[in-house]
Amino acid sequence: SPPSPLLPNPVTINYRHGLPVITLMLPTRSERCQFTVKPALTTVGAFLQDVQREDKGIERAEVFATDGSKVSDATLMEVLLLNDFKLVINNTAYSVSPPVKEKLSSEHATEMEDVKSLVHRLFVALHLEDHQIRKERELLQKVDHLKEELLPLEQMKARIMDSAEAKTSRLLWIGLALMSTQGGALAWLTWWVYSWDIMEPVTYFITYGSAMAFYAYFVLTKQDYIYTDAKDRQFLHYFYRKSKTQHFNVARYNKLKEDLAKAEESLRRLRQPLHLRLPIQEINDKD
Repeated sequence: SPPSPLLPNPVTINYRHGLPVITLMLPTRSERCQFTVKPALTTVGAFLQDVQREDKGIERAEVFATDGSKVSDATLMEVLLLNDFKLVINNTAYSVSPPVKEKLSSEHATEMEDVKSLVHRLFVALHLEDHQIRKERELLQKVDHLKEELLPLEQMKARIMDSAEAKTSRLLWIGLALMSTQGGALAWLTWWVYSWDIMEPVTYFITYGSAMAFYAYFVLTKQDYIYTDAKDRQFLHYFYRKSKTQHFNVARYNKLKEDLAKAEESLRRLRQPLHLRLPIQEINDKD
C-alpha cells in the first residue's frame, strides 16, 4: 500500500495540442519538470522510467489507484488519466486529479477530419506508385521462382500422363476386341454349332451378367457407368500408380500450381491500376 502522508498537490496535468503534459517536482534537484506523454502509446512503466532517468536520486516510483491497488506498468497512460490516482516518488505520495479533456467542437472535428483526409491523399499520391512497383517486382520474382520449381515437375508429369494415356487407350482397345470376339463367338455358336433356341438363354444370362457388373460398378464408385467417366477414372488410376513409382509428389505439384495462380492473379490485379498511372516508357521497359 502507498505511504500514508499526502502532501498538497505538486503534480499538475494540462493538455497542450491535444497531449497531456505532466508537471511534477523532482525531489533531488528541487525543480519542476514537464513530461509530455502520448496516451495511446506510452505505458505507466515507460512514464515512470522517464521520471527516474530525469532524476537519478529517485529510487522508487510507483502509481496506485485511489483504493490503494497498484497500477500495472503495462497500463496505458490513456487509461490512467481517466481517473484520479496517487503517484509515489521515494517515500512521498502525491494525489493527482487529471483534468477532463475538452471535447472538440463539431466544426473543429470536421476540420481535423479534412486535414487527416488531405494528408492521407498526399501520402497515397507520393508513395503509392513506389509501393506498387516494389510489390510488382516481388511478385515477378515469386512467379519466376515458382516456375523454376515447376519446370522439372511439369516434365515428369508430362511423361507420366503420356504413359497413363497409352495404357488407358490400350485398355479401351482390348475391351473393344473382347466385345467383338464375344459377338463373333455367339454368332458362330448360333448359326453353325447350335440353334437360336439353345443360344437364347445363354445370351440372356450374358446380358444379365453385364447388368450385374454395371450395378457393381455403381455400388463401388457411386457413379453411373458412363464411358467417358470410366475412362477418366482408369486414367487417374494409372496416373497415380505411375506417380508413386516415379516419386512424383502430386500434393506438392498442386500446391505450387495454386501458389503460381494466386501470384499471377495478384500481379494482374496490381498491373491494371499500375498501367493507368505509370509513364508509357516505364511500362514498356517492364513488359
